[in-house]
Order: sequence, then structure tokens, then C-alpha cells
Amino acid sequence: MQSKGSRNVAVVRSPISALLLCTIAAMASFYVAGRLWQDAETRVYLGKELDRITGQGKSAISVDDTLKIIGCREQQKKLTALEMELAAARQEGFVSNHLSTTKNAPKKRPLVVIGVLTSFGRKNNREVIRKAWMSSGDALKKMEDQKGVIARFVIGRSANRGDSLDRGIDIEDKNYNDFFILESHVESPEELPKKTKLFFAHAAERWEAEYYAKVNDDVYVNIDALGSTLAAHIDKPRVYIGCMKSGEVFSEEGQKWYEPDWWKFGDGKTYFRHASGEMFVISKALARFVSINRFNTVSYNSLYFTPLLSISLTLAFFSCELAELFFAHMLLMM
Repeated sequence: MQSKGSRNVAVVRSPISALLLCTIAAMASFYVAGRLWQDAETRVYLGKELDRITGQGKSAISVDDTLKIIGCREQQKKLTALEMELAAARQEGFVSNHLSTTKNAPKKRPLVVIGVLTSFGRKNNREVIRKAWMSSGDALKKMEDQKGVIARFVIGRSANRGDSLDRGIDIEDKNYNDFFILESHVESPEELPKKTKLFFAHAAERWEAEYYAKVNDDVYVNIDALGSTLAAHIDKPRVYIGCMKSGEVFSEEGQKWYEPDWWKFGDGKTYFRHASGEMFVISKALARFVSINRFNTVSYNSLYFTPLLSISLTLAFFSCELAELFFAHMLLMM
């Protein structure tokens, strides 16, 4: 009987233990499920943040990309620091020369530099040219800025350096500021070819223009017509423009245009084809060529050329293109 009662008591306790275990199991299940759900939400959030930061969508970020991002952040910090230093410097009045110059628009290259070859005792001619086409003062500056045409009277120095002739030119230049004085050249009618050569050489060093022109001081120049003509040849790198001519080489002493080196021109005794002296134009490449070879040239009565290039003036200008133009529409003898 006692053993049977003991079995009945055991049967009564079993339902209570089972209910407790079920409750604990249910609570554990809810806890685990909650943690898993929370972890899942965290992973989704972190994935979205990673995609947003890297901008790479669902793709994984690599080690190289991570290093790039870190490098960009470091550069950004340095740039921010530099900007703060620059702002502080500006407040104290310090401005970079580079920043101030870059704000200005690049200066346009002049179209042509015109050298009006003149001499002592030709002041009246110069006054006429100033009133006719070259202008002076603000009008001369306006022609340079708007049309790209720089014009200067070209003259050397007196054989008696510092005499009244030199002082007269200096005073005139002070009044008009339109001279290009060749300090190393002594004025002489026999030295006109050399004077022309020196003008091209020094002008090419002083101004970086597309063309360089030589004009006599008794010639009227139509600036607009000249500009149109030069613009038509601006795509050609080596151009020699003028009224092309050739002529007899005088070999007898006493003749007006006697050529001491007449024998260098062959049996035909004819000058190489070249431009008339009233006016001619050369491109910047030829002007630089003259500048570089200024000490290696031989001057003749009507032209100059390098001894190494003795076939023609074309070869002297290393295969430049000769443009034979009759300047009747742009020149007028005064």
C-alpha cells in the first residue's frame, strides 16, 4: 500500500515540472529570437551605412579603397588647414603674386611691330607720320591695344655720341615716347642694311609679335589694309612679304649702287629676289633667325644674307614663303 501511494504522489508532481520547463523554454525561445532579430536589424543598418559612406552600393569595400578614403581625409584636413592660413594671411594684407597675376586675362600677342627707319634732320617727316597714320600719346597706345600694331621710329646714335643730334632725339623721345633707339648703331647712309638687320634683331627680343615690318619715314601706311593682309598669312610660319624685285649688280666703281662683292653673284650679276626697301614684312620665325645670326651676316647694298646660304634670299630665310604683294592699296609715298 505504501508503495502504491508513493507512485500516486509522483504522478501528481509531474505536470507541475513539465509546465515549468515549458515556460522556461518559451522564455528562452523569445529571448533568443529577440536577440537574433536585433542582430539582424543591426547588420542591415550597418550595411546601409557602409553603402552610403562608400557610395559603392552593395559591393564590398576593399583594402585599397579604405586606404584611399583615409588618404583623402588626411588631404582634406591639410587643405582645410592651408585655407585657414591663407585666410589669415589675407586679413593681414599678404596676397600671393601668383594669385594676383592669374586673375588678369592673358595678354594678346601683337600682330606686327612696325619700325619706321628715320634719321637726323627728318623731324618734319616724323611729325607728318604722327598726324597721318602712326598717331601719338593715347591714340598710339590705343592702336597697340585694339589693333595689335606697335609702331616706333628707329634711329641710331650720332658718330659724336652725346652731341646736339643725340640730345635732340632724346628730347623728342621724351615728348612722344615713340622711338626705338639702337644704342650700338651709328647713323650713316651706308649702314642702312645693317640698321634694318639690327632693328629686326632687337625688336624680336623686345616684342613677341606675329610679324615685324620695316618702313621708310616717307611712306604712308594704311593700318587696316596692312592688318588684313598679314592676317591672311598668319597660318604660315615663315613668311617674307613685300614688293619683290631683282636687279642688276653694278660692278664698276663710281656707279651709284656699286657693289664691291659683285663677283659673288655669278656671271649674271643679278641680285637675289628680294623686297623693295620702302616696306617689307617678315614673320616672327624669320625675325628670330635674324636675331640669332646677327653677327654672322654679310651686308650688301640692297640686301643682307648669311654666307652659308648663297642660292637665293629664299634659302637665306630657310625656305620661307615669298609673298609678292604690291602695297599700292596700303602704301603711299609722301
